[in-house]
Amino acid sequence: MENIEIAKIFHEIADLLEIKNENPFRVRSYRNAGHVIAELPENLKSIVENDEPILDEISGIGKSIHEKIVEIVKTGKCKFHDELLKELPPTILELLQVSGIGPKKVQLLYKELGIQSVSDLEKAAKAHKIHTLAGMGEKTEENILKAIENLKQSKGRFKLGIAMTYAVPLIEYLKNIDGVIHVSEAGSLRRRKETIGDIDILVACKKGSRVMDRFIAYPEVREVLAKGDTKSTVILRCGLQADVRVLDKKSYGAALQYFTGSKAHNIAIRERAKKMGLKVSEYGVFDEKTDKWIAGETEEDVYRAVGLPWIPPEIRENAGEIESALNDKLPHLIDVKDLKGDLHVHTTETDGASTLDEMVESAIKQGYEYIAITDHSKAVSIAHGLDEKRVLRQIEEIDKLNKRFTVYGSRFTVLKGIEVDIKADGSLDLDKDVLAKLDVVAAAVHSRFNMTEGEMTARIVKAISSGIVHIIAHPTGRLINERMPYAVNMTEVLRATKMHNVIMELNSYPDRLDLNDIHCKLAKEMGVMIAISTDSHSRFHLENIRFGIYTARRGWLEKKDVLNTMPLNKALKILKRK
Repeated sequence: MENIEIAKIFHEIADLLEIKNENPFRVRSYRNAGHVIAELPENLKSIVENDEPILDEISGIGKSIHEKIVEIVKTGKCKFHDELLKELPPTILELLQVSGIGPKKVQLLYKELGIQSVSDLEKAAKAHKIHTLAGMGEKTEENILKAIENLKQSKGRFKLGIAMTYAVPLIEYLKNIDGVIHVSEAGSLRRRKETIGDIDILVACKKGSRVMDRFIAYPEVREVLAKGDTKSTVILRCGLQADVRVLDKKSYGAALQYFTGSKAHNIAIRERAKKMGLKVSEYGVFDEKTDKWIAGETEEDVYRAVGLPWIPPEIRENAGEIESALNDKLPHLIDVKDLKGDLHVHTTETDGASTLDEMVESAIKQGYEYIAITDHSKAVSIAHGLDEKRVLRQIEEIDKLNKRFTVYGSRFTVLKGIEVDIKADGSLDLDKDVLAKLDVVAAAVHSRFNMTEGEMTARIVKAISSGIVHIIAHPTGRLINERMPYAVNMTEVLRATKMHNVIMELNSYPDRLDLNDIHCKLAKEMGVMIAISTDSHSRFHLENIRFGIYTARRGWLEKKDVLNTMPLNKALKILKRK
């Protein structure tokens, strides 16, 4: 069982407990455990089987969680989870998939209207039964119906983070098969889209290699849909479909280009080839008149044959990349190794699962030069947000830590920061004099997501123009496949950030990826700088930075566009340019 499947059980326990209105600290304990487990670099099954005591060393995993992890690994089930499921209707958890519906609303809807499923919810909203409930209204009904429609459209789509969790080990498994020459993911996964329909994998191998036999015998396969000599399809235990195609080495590059897509990009390439008297397919580039094979062994050969340099997969969307390639203006896309630090992380001081020291130690292991500690402010009470006194105490603690680094000759620096709440009227949640003492003030919306576009835009622009905010964190508030972005005029927000020298965050947390790729490209075009940060709530979350990089690359971002690619002294100068 993969870590992500174990984490799902703990998240569901937290949801079920919250629906039952259980102790919020108990709920938080299970939810934090789910977050920690999902991001663990080591496989829990391996830990339990080989070195179980290590579990006690992981922050956020106490005795009760430890016991349940062992139970799940050994039996595939959790008795406590099963008991909770029996106490409530089996379909009630699916209500949480509707954007804007949290456990407390599920509890209210179930108790007052007997709503047990998304179908029940849709019928109640259409019958105008929901607006009569406390805290609800006609606008709530409208939003629920929109969210249900959005949910229907996203069905069958997996978040990139989940798809990568299953695709990477499968690809490594295939690479180790005798006779295999090349293996690569293709499709939307290779283009690093934020959601994935299925996993497409291409394999080039020597004659006689038993790729398909080994593929369908992969331990994570739940069902074999089709098996052939050149293509096989399976359903993995997580529900993802995986397709493997076996190709000749001679046509591997052409197939990789073709099956990577996008469809719009490929059509543009074929039209260009046609004008040159060529035709392009998954088998290669051919002379249209003689049908002579010209290229196809590598992608570079395919693009060269149609007069283009190789184009990175992330920007193959027919959104100007071919014109840029023709004019030698393709962007030098950012790489994870370009980053010098992370400007948005949390600790156990609020809702993090790792201490300040643990976060710093992990950042140093990442090879960073700096990290900004940005715990929540007091408005986020569920996260035990910091008030002014606690902010000042944390400043002292960080100052002491930095002095220790200086004494021991370390060049690492911990920046003093906060994720301050932007209140409904656009004011900030903490005193300006206290905020002025910090190196990084990241401001974010955590409430009242149902404001009109005009109201939300004015709210965020007011915070931007306060003269104290450095970064706008997770700027649209979305959770992929879970919560729609709130209504906001992004062009107006970006215009304000440009005017006031405020940075926009690309939040790398796999559920967020916010800013999205389109807004990243817009920010670049408007001259607005981006900070790619993880919003880490555990030392293991720092690894999520790669998902931010994927989105940044899809948004055409280069090293020069991103604040935290810069050395500390230069980054601080930009942050202080208020």
